[in-house]
Amino acid sequence: MKEQLHALKAEFLKLKHSRIVWVTFIAFALAPLMGGVFLLIMRNPDAMANTGSLNAKIKMMGMAADWRSYLNILTQAIGVGGVLIFGFVASWLFGREYTDGTAKDLFSLPASKTSILNAKFAVYLLWCVLLAVSNLLVGLLIGLALQLPLTDTNWLAADMSTYWLTGVMTIIIGSPIALFAIWGRGYMAPLGFVALTLVFAQVIGAAGYGAYFPWSVPGLYSGSGGDYKEQLNGLSYCILVLMSIAGYFATVLYWRYADQKK
Repeated sequence: MKEQLHALKAEFLKLKHSRIVWVTFIAFALAPLMGGVFLLIMRNPDAMANTGSLNAKIKMMGMAADWRSYLNILTQAIGVGGVLIFGFVASWLFGREYTDGTAKDLFSLPASKTSILNAKFAVYLLWCVLLAVSNLLVGLLIGLALQLPLTDTNWLAADMSTYWLTGVMTIIIGSPIALFAIWGRGYMAPLGFVALTLVFAQVIGAAGYGAYFPWSVPGLYSGSGGDYKEQLNGLSYCILVLMSIAGYFATVLYWRYADQKK
């Protein structure tokens, strides 16, 4: 336990002196900001008439300029955009040591290799949860500024549950990124992996098989794929959880047994 605390302290000290943390929060704030612009356009019939694809999307999703639609937008943002932002967080946490040339220094800490890795995963989880919270808070401020109508709150508990479940799935499916960062010894391999998962999530989702591709599941669950959400079943969630667990243990094994002296 003591060595785990040492490893955690080292990770938090590195975050304290890094500006990248604030960059991720600013980048993620673009989602609720764009959602606010989206709702502003919806309020203006003349602007809506000039947005053919947006108009079609609104009709397909049955959206309105209210709090429920705005929360749905935020949920879709975390289900799709979260794959990119959380993937960037994982790439930086696990790959920066190699890019900065400090990977070997980690092993001078009074902590085991597994404790060091678990500290990175703990920071990854905390960082991503705070990003999800910030997404909601920024959305709340923008929604209040827009004076969005709230006729009833019967939907709130169910929709908030969807938001957090989408967030949890998006966060845990980032575990394999750590393996690519350690294997690739830097940022490029994990970021390339994130880009590929985003592309394949779109292609496989459009082909109708997204329910069985773990990186498509959070987006589909968020409702971004419309009726494709109905394709999700128990097997979809099992595949996602198994991939997340496999990513964690594969990372631990590679980190423990790979030659870190080169």
